[in-house]
Order: sequence, then structure tokens, then C-alpha cells
Amino acid sequence: MNKKHDYVNTIYDENLKPFTNYPRKLAKYLISRLNMNQGSKILELGCGRGEFINAFIEGGLEGYGLDISEYSKKKYPKIKLDIQDISKEKKLPYQNSQFDYVFSKSFMEHFHEPEFIFQESNRILKPGGLLITLTPDWEDNFKMFYDDYTHKRPFTIESLKNIQKLCDFEIVSVQKFKQLPSTWSKNIITKNFAIIFSEITKYLTPVHLKKKSKWIRFSKETMLLSIALKK
Repeated sequence: MNKKHDYVNTIYDENLKPFTNYPRKLAKYLISRLNMNQGSKILELGCGRGEFINAFIEGGLEGYGLDISEYSKKKYPKIKLDIQDISKEKKLPYQNSQFDYVFSKSFMEHFHEPEFIFQESNRILKPGGLLITLTPDWEDNFKMFYDDYTHKRPFTIESLKNIQKLCDFEIVSVQKFKQLPSTWSKNIITKNFAIIFSEITKYLTPVHLKKKSKWIRFSKETMLLSIALKK
């Protein structure tokens, strides 16, 4: 792939998709939900621009990133970045039982046969470590899934559970997940109102309007959030 026109620079061009506070909000939510300890080691697979792993670093974790692009190194020098095309190597460049957490967002769906990534994630996690996976929900996104031509493998709740079980993970949770912070609120009234309003938006708003509003986009583009435990 031409480095001047690689995936990160093209699809996530800052001029088209500016940086936001969303990565910080997501990292804060996951750190709280999973009781992540300060100083824990976390690796993000396919860290891209680096804003998510950097948010975990800001939250007190020791952050590592792996990507085919050097983009994040220029933006966030605190990330311990490794450059590798794992679709060719088929092996992650880390020692056994090195990490407390392995995180990926919008990554697993880019591989025809992602089993080796789950297997390698299991290898590099410490016993009791968690694999945190965010990937588009095929059931809700099938009309839009291939808008990104690099998408290869869609997942449903059951398929995401099964691939991880076969890679020797214990499933803690696989759930539909909205990328709307108000739907994660600890205030049950705020949370329920946001979920209901998002569902109304999802079914009643025309698809073409999702480019006009992040609320509409993230109401329609449901993700799957999986938490899996290394036995």
C-alpha cells in the first residue's frame, strides 16, 4: 500500500474526521467499568491515529500500540508503538503473558480469518487478563458494513462469542453497544431516556442524514462490545 495514501491517512484524515473528546470518554468508561488498575499494561491492536490508546495512557495505564502506520507516533509520542503488518506476520511481536489488557476498536472486521489475532491475543495476555473488542454489529449494520471496502469479516453476538471460546477465552460479556456516552450514564433515568431516543432515531431517521449528525450516525451504527477473560 502506498504510504502516502495509507488507510489511516485516507479514511481518518484529520480534515474530514477531526479529533474529539470521544476517545477520552470511552477510555474513562472502560477503566471505571472494568476497574482497571493504575499502571496496568494495555495494548491496542490497530491503534491508527492513536487517540484511544493515548486516552488510556491519560487514564493512568501503560499504553502500547500496534499498527501498520506510524501516524500515532507523531501525534502521541508517549505511546509505545510497534509497526507491523500482522496480516503477513501472523504473530504479534510481544512476549507471552505480557499484558493485562488487549483492546481493539473497529479492527477485527478487517481480516478474512481473524482467528490468529484472537489466539495471539490470548498468548500475550496474562492469566486473568481481558480482551476488549469493539466491532460493528452485523445485525444492525449490514446495509452499511461494506461502505468501508477494507471490511472483510462481519460479526454477530454469537459468532463473536464462539470465535473467542474456540481460542480458549472465557466470555464475560458480549453486548450491543452504542457509541453515545449518554447511554452509558450511571444515572438510570438519563441512560434509559438516551437509549430510547437513540432507538427512535435509529428507525425513523433517513440513513443519508447520519453524515450530518453524530447522534444519528451512532444511533444507527451499533457496535458489539466484548469482554473476554484469559483462563
